[in-house]
Amino acid sequence: MIEFKGVHYPKSVILHAVFFYLRYAVSYRDLEEILAERGIMVDHATLNRWVVKFAPLIAVRAQSRKRATTNSWRMDETYIKVKGRWTYLYRAVDRDGQTLDFMLSEHRDFAAARRFFERAIGSNGVPDRVVIDKSGANRAGLQAVNAILKFTDGGRTVAIRQAKYLNNILEQDHRFIKRITGPMMGFKAFHSAAATIAGIETAHMIRKGQIPANGASAFKVFAALTA
Repeated sequence: MIEFKGVHYPKSVILHAVFFYLRYAVSYRDLEEILAERGIMVDHATLNRWVVKFAPLIAVRAQSRKRATTNSWRMDETYIKVKGRWTYLYRAVDRDGQTLDFMLSEHRDFAAARRFFERAIGSNGVPDRVVIDKSGANRAGLQAVNAILKFTDGGRTVAIRQAKYLNNILEQDHRFIKRITGPMMGFKAFHSAAATIAGIETAHMIRKGQIPANGASAFKVFAALTA
């Protein structure tokens, strides 16, 4: 259970604020105004603290509760601006477009690609194949992971395919994330960017039906992840 001790607002107010910021294209000041119209007076800086604190905790729970995915992956990265500089959001979905994992990195290189593949495999298991673009760093990162798997997973390795057109499903999926981050006008710090994006990805997973809902609304699914 995620603890809400020490906060001065009801849990339901915090969760509504965090969810709507992560799910819809609004700024903190937009959200501050929306809440004020409903009689809830909360500063935009407080809203930011709520998102940075609770979004990554909820994201961890979403990863552990998401539905099973397929063994055919699509991996690519997109760009997110932090402190006026571009950083790299590594993302992977399966062939059906279901989110597998994501990782914000300050660098786009072999080390970052390897770290992402290790993370994704750690949370989703070893896939049969991964489709990537023509990036040499991504290929080298996956080859390095294969070298480890060869000696630790019964000799099973991941087939690598480099074909950009096969990643169209992931390019489309990137657009949802960029649509939400657009009004944020860039992030001021890397840790807050990573925390916020984890929450956005979680809201996106809920939207895609990856978290069992049993007929519940998207917000109720999100709130249930804190229990």
